[in-house]
Amino acid sequence: MKRINTTKLDASAHPRERGRPREFNVDTALDRAILYFREHGYHAASIASLSQALQLSAGSLYKAFHSKRQLFKAAFERYLIIRRHQLTDMSNDAESGRDKLFRVLKFYAESSCADEGRKGCLVIVGAVELASTDAEMAREVAAIMKHHEQQLTRIICAGQQDGSINIAVEPGVTARLMLALVQGLRVLGKAGRTREEMIAVVQTAMKLLD
Repeated sequence: MKRINTTKLDASAHPRERGRPREFNVDTALDRAILYFREHGYHAASIASLSQALQLSAGSLYKAFHSKRQLFKAAFERYLIIRRHQLTDMSNDAESGRDKLFRVLKFYAESSCADEGRKGCLVIVGAVELASTDAEMAREVAAIMKHHEQQLTRIICAGQQDGSINIAVEPGVTARLMLALVQGLRVLGKAGRTREEMIAVVQTAMKLLD
């Protein structure tokens, strides 16, 4: 794992930080940042609150990440990598395209319920809080959504080829619908919906493939 040696920005302003540079694990810091941004959003997060959440001094935080925006961007990228690995591990041994799609939707449904759901989704944070004012983040969010839509389209096409999904289903439009469902589930999850409620939505959505 990557480790960073970091020192203060201004020794006179932070006298307690004199001495040896501090060491911390970047991945651990980013995991804490992911959780904080998911729960509190971007704009509500201050450097002071982030410093406390990451268990780093403000000087160390700035030295490693330079700004709140850069910290969010690094956390965002790590969040996407973690989610991608989780989805791959969960759906690799699916028996059919339909089964793979169900596993993907179930994954998001279970990520959107109870305490986990209340923590929210970092993609939603980026889309809602930053995409309207940050052109670079808007492009990143749009690219992620497009990638997810294309993945869902491929899964539906695979299901049509193996006979598990009705050939009359339009793959592109249905993929877009499923993407909207997934993002809607993440928003609903902030209200603390139960697993049973979320899975029932997925089961109803799967009937569209018959």
